[in-house]
Amino acid sequence: MKTKYSPKTVSVSDPTLYLQRGNGIPSASNTAALLLVAVSLTACSGKGAEVEHRQAKQQAEQRHQVASQRQAEMRDAAKVEMARVAAPMQMSSNGAVMGMSIAPMPRDYAAIPLAQNKFEQQVQNGIMVAGEIPVSTFSIDVDTGSYATLRRMLREGHLPEKGTVRVEEMLNYFAYDYPLPAKNAAPFSVTTELAPSPYNDDMMLLRIGLKGYDLPKSQLGASNLVFLLDVSGSMASVDKLPLLQTALKLLTAQLSAQDKVSIVVYAGAAGVVLDGASGNDTQTLNYALEQLSAGGSTNGGQGITQAYQLAKKHFIPNGINRVILATDGDFNVGVTDFDDLIALIEKEKDHGIGLTTLGFGLGNYNDQLMEQLADKGNGNYAYIDTLNEARKVLVDELSSTLFTIAKDVKVQVEFNPALVSEYRLIGYENRALAREDFNNDKVDAGEIGAGHTVTALYELRYVEAGNRMNDKLRYGVDAQTGKEKYSREEIAFLKLRYKLPAQTQSQLLSYPIRLDQSVKQLEQASDDFRFAAAVAGLGQLLNGSHYLHQFDYTKLSLLARSALGDDPFGYRHEFVQLMETAAAIEQSNQLPSKKTFDGSDKPFPPQDKLHGEPMRDKSNPRNERLQ
Repeated sequence: MKTKYSPKTVSVSDPTLYLQRGNGIPSASNTAALLLVAVSLTACSGKGAEVEHRQAKQQAEQRHQVASQRQAEMRDAAKVEMARVAAPMQMSSNGAVMGMSIAPMPRDYAAIPLAQNKFEQQVQNGIMVAGEIPVSTFSIDVDTGSYATLRRMLREGHLPEKGTVRVEEMLNYFAYDYPLPAKNAAPFSVTTELAPSPYNDDMMLLRIGLKGYDLPKSQLGASNLVFLLDVSGSMASVDKLPLLQTALKLLTAQLSAQDKVSIVVYAGAAGVVLDGASGNDTQTLNYALEQLSAGGSTNGGQGITQAYQLAKKHFIPNGINRVILATDGDFNVGVTDFDDLIALIEKEKDHGIGLTTLGFGLGNYNDQLMEQLADKGNGNYAYIDTLNEARKVLVDELSSTLFTIAKDVKVQVEFNPALVSEYRLIGYENRALAREDFNNDKVDAGEIGAGHTVTALYELRYVEAGNRMNDKLRYGVDAQTGKEKYSREEIAFLKLRYKLPAQTQSQLLSYPIRLDQSVKQLEQASDDFRFAAAVAGLGQLLNGSHYLHQFDYTKLSLLARSALGDDPFGYRHEFVQLMETAAAIEQSNQLPSKKTFDGSDKPFPPQDKLHGEPMRDKSNPRNERLQ
């Protein structure tokens, strides 16, 4: 039963081609910035001799011609892809998506060894005894990067390293049918649902859902956006910088004359490409993006400093002021101390400038850094592996990505030991808060954007179920016969705190979770409940959870396929395909390997007689000709 509550280096061939829209006159600030970048980068090369200068110029012209041809090909391919993405989707009678291949991989999508990537291992939440630790506190999380990186790994035939999947980001990748908040109430609604757990017998699953109010793009207000773009050598592959360029074109197409766009690039050095261009100046914005090329090492720290300087220069009071960092996360030279970066980002956050991170590519990808930077910058983290994902994050969910409706949102659940013996929070390991942090407004927590949904799952066991993972205490009040102050009607009490964007003092929301909310069979729960359970189930299987005793890929498949519900964009159907891929890879990894071939005295595989030495017969050691 569901209960709803509503209370690097930049390549610039001709900087003067950056024109103001409509009058053909060069933009002074943007032209000056482009010339400054071009001159500074040329000066840094250290080639003073005239002959060397001519040779460098010829080489640059050749590279430019090659790059221009490649960019033209990519633009044509991008137009075809964008037209295909925008085409209306049709659903067949069996629920499959017709006329669209869900989240296709870009051409030249290189499979790179995963060992070079940086994914932080999480220590999964354990089972808590409600009589000892009845209170669970955590910060919300609206990031989705972990699901998108998982999708790419599975499509390349890899399973993620156990413990590196953030289950909450898998859950929050999908939208759920939570009600919108009532007018003149909190900026988000709260929904709870309780049903039997699919993971373990004699246990229950509690779902907590938040839904922010929607805000149409036309009502977002003015935006001051600074694109901080990594153009280092590690961004050269087609799934990185070229995909980034196309993705940001999708974003800028949503802007208007009231918006301002600046572009800062960083590699071995950082430079300003655009300085406060108008949001509707499509010619300037597209040309600036098309001229970017990759090369050099990565000085991200210097670029971030310049990006925030531009954000403050064009600051819009009561508007959206945000730096959008797009990179593979490979910070390897310059100001790279993590604490220094965090300190800078937190300081600017307090000045009203948020940070969103967009990740690209694999091979040297730093997932941990991307997630933590967005967390500290009052923003969100997404991983862009396809043009479809770029459309989802930067077009379909633009309001959620850019516009914050509540900040420092915290969740606290107090379980009733008279009815609940044990519980565990699924996911949110690196979002855990101390109990006292809930009422401390100086403790940072997550933000929720317009239209965002947030989902959290608790698995719990009733006292009457028995089969506890933890032994009963010898001493203490007997919950069945002793004196007690516990309600026999509520299993838990849910509290939330949040701040409005311009406020410093939090507001409190609270809701009881009643025993009679529960349904007796999992099949009676909503499609959203069962699908969320399936998503969290896959994440736990991939992480090697110790707490799934009656759950495997077979049960996962049945659960997910029974809960597809309304799926207008095909994301749930895509999840089913990824789930099946993960199951197949897991099964293949468990197959016994064949006996190792002893190739000490033989080539393997055996060489063709026409191209290698004759095969020797063991019974004829001298290899004498047989009659």
